[in-house]
Amino acid sequence: MKVVAVFALCVTLFCRGYSNSLDSCQGRCGYGTNNNFSCQCNPRYGALTCKGRCNENYNSQNKCHCNSKCAQYNNCCSDYTDLCNNGALTCKGRCNENYNSQNKCHCNSKCTQYNNCCSDYTDLCNSDGGSGSAVITDAELKAISETLYALDSNKASASELIINPQALVSNSQTSSEIDRSSKPLFSYLDEEALFSRPTYAALLALLDNYHRMTGQTEDFSSQQLAEQDTFLKETMSNTELGRELFAFFYTKGVYASEEEFLQDLKMMWFGLYSRYNNKMDSSGFEHIFAGEIKGGEVSGFHNWIQFYLLEKRGLLNYYSHNFNWPWTTYPDALGMQFMWDGYYKEVGSAIIGSSPEFDFALYSLCYITRPRKQCRLSLGGKELIIQTYTWEKTFYGDGKKFIATAFPVVPTV
Repeated sequence: MKVVAVFALCVTLFCRGYSNSLDSCQGRCGYGTNNNFSCQCNPRYGALTCKGRCNENYNSQNKCHCNSKCAQYNNCCSDYTDLCNNGALTCKGRCNENYNSQNKCHCNSKCTQYNNCCSDYTDLCNSDGGSGSAVITDAELKAISETLYALDSNKASASELIINPQALVSNSQTSSEIDRSSKPLFSYLDEEALFSRPTYAALLALLDNYHRMTGQTEDFSSQQLAEQDTFLKETMSNTELGRELFAFFYTKGVYASEEEFLQDLKMMWFGLYSRYNNKMDSSGFEHIFAGEIKGGEVSGFHNWIQFYLLEKRGLLNYYSHNFNWPWTTYPDALGMQFMWDGYYKEVGSAIIGSSPEFDFALYSLCYITRPRKQCRLSLGGKELIIQTYTWEKTFYGDGKKFIATAFPVVPTV
């Protein structure tokens, strides 16, 4: 009788212990949902937040959801809009998250390297822009830009380039499309002195490789592809200015070798994407240096040499300018209004009299360190702000973003 009682007690205790194990996560942490248990040990199960869950697959056991269809079914978590909507365009609650190709911008330590950080990454995730492990401060950007400014030995001199800005208009007048300047912007350029230099020659070879109308596929010959490589080599490898830019990025841990540096520049600048009608019709280089026509107006076009060439051929008519930066020597900068063969540019800003390597280096510096932001530089003790934007629709490499545009910011007052 005692044996039977002891046995019954043991069975009872065992069953109670087993039953209690149904309410324990011992040995089950991180497992998926299992309805044989009375509670779950998956950290996402029953979560009322989208933190770490954006674009996850539907799970009927979850109390709210964080994928693109939750709005349709009215079952999104309360923070879905903040954390996940529009591909999660903020780093709020996402700092140091794992890479997710579905997100339109990212919040981990590599996003600066791939130029795909969310706009508030610097503010929320304790980084100041830049790639690799080092933070690149605004003071460092001003210092390196002053160095590049001093090294621009191929810039035009006062005897090689003369401009005539003529009419100055207010910002409210830039949309009027009125020609207020009777003469061309460029009065004189010593082509023999400037265009014979390797970096200028390399740029000139590229400028006629593009269709200006978006919606027309860009199809390059082997010669034209080789011209891209020549431009990168002449501007970045064969000039002291270009080597200084690479040395800066190398010391900051952005690039481990010159080969990596040049390859990344080639992709971000010359890689093709579609601005219109799903045609591979555009690139950062074409948009900024050559200019494009989209929606019946000039798009991009921020290079003085292309401006000079088209004006000389009678294809571009300079109307006026709404801002003249304070430099009295070259490089200078202007905010201009002009008509390009029937298409108007309300405000086209460009650095004037600079070498091709200088423009290419400044825009690259700002795009790599301050993508989608204003980049504050210093040239001869005077500030120049460059605005850059990333192309958000397609990528290269492991989620890296192409250059959409870069240009000097014209003050609004």
